[in-house]
Amino acid sequence: AGVIGDAVFAEERCGDMVVVRDIAVHSLCEHHMLPFHGKAHVAYVPDGKVLGLSKVGRVVELFARRLQVQERLTAQVAHALMDELAPLGVGVVLECTHMCMSMRGVNQPGATTVTRTMLGQFQTDAALRSEFLHMATGR
Repeated sequence: AGVIGDAVFAEERCGDMVVVRDIAVHSLCEHHMLPFHGKAHVAYVPDGKVLGLSKVGRVVELFARRLQVQERLTAQVAHALMDELAPLGVGVVLECTHMCMSMRGVNQPGATTVTRTMLGQFQTDAALRSEFLHMATGR
């Protein structure tokens, strides 16, 4: 993700989870050409490098700018951070409302779709994953 640029900093003493939550997401569904919007919650466990916090939101925005499906958007954000930072783990949760569900078809306004991608320690450590999900969504 070229948007990260020089916002990666060496930080040997930071090995605890970093969470940025409630990042605004606005995108356009590639299937219906209708908007979807919501929140992204992103966490990573640094391994000697940390990212400028505003860049986490920029990574989300970078991938959300194009025609998307929520499932792919979630995975792209997680893999981009994993590739750029080489952290011990990355977790991404997206909670979005899709206008295609509100305006047409099933006509279910207010329904929320939740997707997640867990990589590294977030995939293998149930306690870490649970802590992140609780911090991100309050559930």
